[in-house]
Order: sequence, then structure tokens, then C-alpha cells
Amino acid sequence: MAVDDKNISYRIYLVAFAMFVMACAIVVKLTNIQWVEGTHYRKLAKERTVQNFTIHANKGNIYSADGSLLATSIPNYEIRFDAVVPKTELFQRAVDSLADSLAYLLGKPSHFYENELRKARAKKNRYFLIARNLSYTDYVKIKGFPLFKEGANKGGIIVGQKTVREYPIGKIAERTIGYERVKPDGTPDGKGIEWAYRKYLNGKDGKILKQKIAKGQWKPIRDLNEVDPIDGYDVISTIDVFIQDIAHHALLKQLEEYEAEHGCVVVMETKTGRIKAISNLGRATDGTYYETQNYAITEAHDPGSTFKLVDLMAVLEDKVADTSTVFDANGGLIRIYGKPVEDSHHGLGRVSLGHGFEVSSNTVMVQSVYNNYKNNPSKFIKHIEDWGLDKKIGLELKGEASPIIPKPGQAGWSKISLPWMAFGYGINITPMQTLTYYNSVANNGVMVKPQLVSEIKKWNTTIKKIEPQVINPRVCSPETLKKVRAILENVVKRGTAKSLYTKEFPMAGKTGTAQMNYGNKSGSGMYYASSFVGYFPANKPQYTCIVMVHRPNTAHNNYYGADVAGPVFKRIAQKIFTDAPSTNEIRKIDKKISKQELDYAAYYNQSQKKQNLIPNVKGMSGMDAVALLENLGIRVKIKGFGKVKKQSLQAGQNIAKNTTIVLELS
Repeated sequence: MAVDDKNISYRIYLVAFAMFVMACAIVVKLTNIQWVEGTHYRKLAKERTVQNFTIHANKGNIYSADGSLLATSIPNYEIRFDAVVPKTELFQRAVDSLADSLAYLLGKPSHFYENELRKARAKKNRYFLIARNLSYTDYVKIKGFPLFKEGANKGGIIVGQKTVREYPIGKIAERTIGYERVKPDGTPDGKGIEWAYRKYLNGKDGKILKQKIAKGQWKPIRDLNEVDPIDGYDVISTIDVFIQDIAHHALLKQLEEYEAEHGCVVVMETKTGRIKAISNLGRATDGTYYETQNYAITEAHDPGSTFKLVDLMAVLEDKVADTSTVFDANGGLIRIYGKPVEDSHHGLGRVSLGHGFEVSSNTVMVQSVYNNYKNNPSKFIKHIEDWGLDKKIGLELKGEASPIIPKPGQAGWSKISLPWMAFGYGINITPMQTLTYYNSVANNGVMVKPQLVSEIKKWNTTIKKIEPQVINPRVCSPETLKKVRAILENVVKRGTAKSLYTKEFPMAGKTGTAQMNYGNKSGSGMYYASSFVGYFPANKPQYTCIVMVHRPNTAHNNYYGADVAGPVFKRIAQKIFTDAPSTNEIRKIDKKISKQELDYAAYYNQSQKKQNLIPNVKGMSGMDAVALLENLGIRVKIKGFGKVKKQSLQAGQNIAKNTTIVLELS
């Protein structure tokens, strides 16, 4: 019996010890969870129920030089309701008034909103949608409504905000204004001014603490942000909306007429290098045109005959030839190392260098370069380097193409490189580089860097002013400059661009017609690129402009620069100076101008006619037509710029009360 008692006692002690060990293990584990792992689990729980969310700062605006909005950030608000938060007494007292206010703002009946709010309260809906896509004005109104004015913790209002980027002028200059985005792999990407100046535009993001209230649903814990966002600065571009509109539509018209593949146009302010207009249009599969890529800066190609200005300036600077030096064009065909160099129009014999340039003779310009530099081609290349045509301009915009200029001793140089270079082949430069070079001639020999942004501002305070930058203070001697400018003006007066000549408005420039992919003449790869680059007015340049049109339809039997690209240049030049308001000092104010006198006479005659009939205003300037019609009590809507091309109401109709007429200008 004693033995059994002893065994029982032993077992009791063993069980008690085991229980003691288990208790100790539980205590150790609880202590570990509380003090060691507890911090981790508490942090994990908090992260899963409470998180800091980013409040994206409003991006700064992009403005044109004339103050028009090119890009702006519009805050977009979403309002939801946590129906559990308000106390019963407060909810019952305010729900009727809240429903009335929502009905007034959002348009649905008051009883609809009251029923929905009560239903959300009954179902304990903590994320009931009130409205989406609200403007800031509507958001401010709704935040002051009964119940909601008590805030998130008492009234249950939940405010969500996102920023939408808007472009008020639409697709015009879209590629230059650009964008900023995040690619699918999470890396940032962008184009144009939006991307290049993002450090100024983007501002600094804020933070707000939110609590998870349901699956995928979060609401702010308090009304105030943890960190308030700081809005970005405004960027003032150099683009002039008026000139941009002219350039865009002039290019579009010509691309459509010639069924071209793509093209670009750039208008630069001569003295400053500020880009006043830049349009890049490519053809879609449906035949329409839109801004596909920034061809003016990203596309480097053979410039063709516009490069002949380099030949002319080089030989004049080195005094190896003069504008009067005579060359034998040999009927429009010569051979260099057995390779033919041809003129587009045959029949030329012995002609001066100046006239050879005016009629864009390949044979003359090649001889002027080859005869004088064949033994020392590096001397000719040195001019190209001095004028910056062998390197990037250094534009702030992403994607500027690298030029290709073959040089002696480097890969790609051959015995025909020099003569082929003389008429714009075997080299690659961008339209913007060509424009910059020609602009130096217009600007009295001073080469300035193209500029797309003039100022960074915070409200009305200037943060940074971007002054014009001189690349080369003197590209050539005054003597060379004088001769070159005279010949460029003669190109328009009597040379390849004589179809553009008007006595009243002097222009200067150079045509270009290049064969692209000329190594594949037998195939479909070869095509033409037509160009014109010049400045206006020729006697006192204010703007320099380049036009490029790629792959015009040769079925038109016309692909030359003067006929395809030239009209775009002429239309831009003339519309700027005939339609734009003048800011020049007025002199000889009493002097009568015949055109103004005729326009006024037409306006006066119309204004004296019978007052109860709609007048014929076709052909009148838009300003005069609006004045005449509004004086008759007619409301006027206008489309376009210039003179009246079409009126929606026929002349002679009786003027009814509240009559509105639409005028199309061109």
C-alpha cells in the first residue's frame, strides 16, 4: 500500500511539474509577444488600419507669352458620407436641410437625397457616395451644407481629391507643351515643357492620415492634413497663341493639300531666339493630322539646299570666291569622281556664284566648295564647327537629335563627302539647327539659342527669369553678312522662291528640296522633303521661320520647296503683320493710308443702309463687321481671324429680336 501511495505521489508531482513548465512557457511566450513581438504586431495592425496617403500638390500652370493658359491643373473632388459618425440627434435635425441643399446643387429631388441618406444610416454605410467630379467651387459649397459643415468627425463628410491636367488650347502645340506620366513599369517619363520643367511645375506633395473602414475603403482621421501640399510654380513659355494658331493651320492646310506624311514649322523671334510658334503634325492612318512627335528637334536628316548658305558664307569669309565669281554649270551636270552632280533645272552655263545660289544650282555651289577646299577639307569643316552645326544646341526639351557631320579621318568620310556636303547630302541636322543658323544672319550675325520658356513665377512674383542666350556673338564679318542678306532677299525676288515675292512685304530665305533615302531610288524608300527657311521683313527682320514638309504626294507633280513649303512661310509672315495688332510707335498719324480709307468707306456705306435688314459683311475685317452688326442689335459670334469669309444669316433678311449671327473669318 505504501508503495502505491508513493507511486501516486510521484505521478502527482510529475504532472504538477509538467503543468508548471507549461505555465512558465506560456508566460514566456506571452511576455515575448507583449514585449518582443508585440511592437511588430502592433505596428503591422496599425499599418493595416491606419496609413498616411499622399496628397499630390497642384502642378503649376504653363502660360503663353500673351498670358493664355496652355496647361493647368484642375482639382477634382469626390464627396462621400460616413453614416455611422453623426449622433442620432444631429442627423435627425440636419438631414432634411442637407437633402434640400444637395438637391439645389446636384439637381435631383430633395426626397431622393433624404431617402438615400436615411438608407445609408440604416445600413451603417461608412462610405456612401454623394457626388463625383466636383469643381473646387462646388466642393466649397457642399462642405458648408448642414451636417457636413460639422466636419469629418462629427458630420461624417469624407472628401477625396485628385488633380486633372487640362490643356485649354487643345491639340495645338501638344508635343511642345508635353506631358508627364508614369510608365507601366513604374518609371517616370514625359515630353516637352511639362517634363523639362517638372522640378518647378510639380511642387511638393503633402500627406494625410486615413483609417481603413471597409475593404478597400479609407477615410481621413481628421480634417487637417499631416503635411500640407505646396503647389508648383507657373512656367511662362515664349509661345504666342495668335502666331501658333496661324502657323498650325498654315502647315495643316499644306499637308492636307499635298497629302504629305508629316511636317513641322517653327517661328522664332529674331533678336531673342524666343520660339513664338512650333507645330509638328504627322498623318494618321485615317488621313487626319495630329501632333505625333516633335520633328523640329528630334528628327535629324539631310537638309538639302538650305545648307548651301554654309557654302556661301564660308567662301566669302575665306575670300576664296566672291558673289561675282563665275562658275561653269555645264548645262546643269558635272561629275566628281565619276559621280553626277545635277541641277534640278538644266540649261545653266557660266553664271556668278551669287546667281547660282539664287537659283539653287548644285553644280555651282559644289564647285565653289570643292575647288577651294578639296586639298584642305578641314578648313571648310571648321566653319561648320564654329557655327555649331556639328553638335546639339542643348535645348531643355527631351529628345534633341544629334547632328551628323562627316569629318576627315573619321568613319564615314570619303572622297565625295566634301562635294556632297556642299549641296546638303551625307549630313544630318535638325530643322531647329537650320533655323538657328539662319536666324544669326537675320540677327546681324549674332547667333542666339532657341528659347521656349522665359520665366518661372509664383503668382505674380518672378522666381527665375530666363534671359536670351548668345551662342556666337559674330558668325561672320559685316561685309559677308551684307552680301549674304542681299542674296537671300534676291532668292525671293528673282530666284527659286520668286513665286512668294510681293513688292509690299519684303521677305528673304532659301528653298530646299532633298531626296531622302536617295540610295534606294529604285524602291519605295526614296521620297522628297520640301523646305523653306528665311526671315521677315527682309529689311528689318523680326521673325525667322522654317517650314519642313516630308513626303508630299508626287502625283501632284510638284515637290519643290518653293511650292510646297514656301506658301506656308508666306502665309505666316503676311498674317502676322496684317492681322496682329501693332505695338510699334505711331508716326505720321495724320498720313492717310489708301487701304484703310477703302476699308473705312466700305464700313461707312454699310452702316448707312437700311437698319432693319441684315447687311452683307463678307470681305469686311472682323472688327468692322462686329461693330456694324452689334450696332444693329445683332449678337455676333466669330470663328477664326482676319476678314469675313462666310456669314450664317443671308444679307437682306429682316432682323428679328435676339438675332445671333456667326461669322467665319480667314
